[in-house]
Amino acid sequence: MVKIGILSMQRIANYGSFLQAYGLKSIFEELGCKVQFVDYHPGKTLISPDGRDGLRRKISKSIEVLKCYAPLKEKIKFIVYKKNYAINYYPYLEIDSKMVYAPEVDVQVIGSDEVFNCVQNNVNVGFSPELFGRGNNAKRLISFAASFGNTTEKKLREYGIISKVGKWIKMFDAISVRDINSVKIIKTIANVIPEYHLDPVLIYDFLSKCEHIPITIPDSGYLILYGYSGRFSKKECETIKKYAKKSGLKIICIGGIQDVCDKFAMLNPFEAIAYFKNAECVVTDTFHGTIFSVITHKPFISVIRKDGYGNSEKLTDLLNRLMLKDRIIENIDAMEELLLKKIDYKLTDKIINEERKRAYAYLEKQIKLVNIGNN
Repeated sequence: MVKIGILSMQRIANYGSFLQAYGLKSIFEELGCKVQFVDYHPGKTLISPDGRDGLRRKISKSIEVLKCYAPLKEKIKFIVYKKNYAINYYPYLEIDSKMVYAPEVDVQVIGSDEVFNCVQNNVNVGFSPELFGRGNNAKRLISFAASFGNTTEKKLREYGIISKVGKWIKMFDAISVRDINSVKIIKTIANVIPEYHLDPVLIYDFLSKCEHIPITIPDSGYLILYGYSGRFSKKECETIKKYAKKSGLKIICIGGIQDVCDKFAMLNPFEAIAYFKNAECVVTDTFHGTIFSVITHKPFISVIRKDGYGNSEKLTDLLNRLMLKDRIIENIDAMEELLLKKIDYKLTDKIINEERKRAYAYLEKQIKLVNIGNN
């Protein structure tokens, strides 16, 4: 049995990071492999951090949440959800608080998620060589649907790491990324043409294969507002509230708390998918919130943000590939017209099905190459 090590963002406390990790693990298990998750040591941040280490960051985030205008009960529920995230959901991934570094495996897979996003101020990630495969104990090193996030070639040059990263990329036995920004970077800095795959949450057929997704849920008649806490501005929240009231919908916040929130749903990641499936519509500004909307065939809008952390590179690319670029919105005032516009998912489903075949073929090939090397 081929041993697979997945080095990803599996310990990041959000549904997208969890489900992409669970999806990739499940795919490899379908292919007859034994899977374990691999951890990395956070590196020094290239952008000056905000001065908050682990504990201070958590306290600061909690204070930010308490300042928002959502009902106090819902804000407390969010804080409890975050506090208990690891103990409640890590067991699904078969990980615990013990870190696992550089185990001996047949194939080490870097990805998915923003594993190559090395120019950022998050002290939990930083510029970590291990996220580029350094120090591994694998017979074969590959990536799958990895992303540079909003790290660009310009930023790599600006921070003086472009040659180093290019050298590391060349040492992979196979490279797969999930967005065109990452494709362009790798072509330029390493003279390598990477494979181009969709995220595991699209590649693994959660709705048909995952037994943890509940059939029924206790809520109905709601709009899902999905984003990191406080990401939606007061003006955006006012517009969303106006639309929800006009449509007779309550607003359920999932994943994060916002100024407008009738209920924060404390859910495990699989219940979150069920909530998307049962929603009337979705407003999101996240990559995986968009994906959850797509796999559940919901009317949705994806708010593009170019300032701050930004989401433009990955969201624009994703929706272009899925032939859903008309769901992109920059001014949320136009949300009503877009949400009322019906989505024909036939072409999107066809694209996803073809991409699933390509992704499975890529991963099967990597497994076979290891077996050949072992004989």
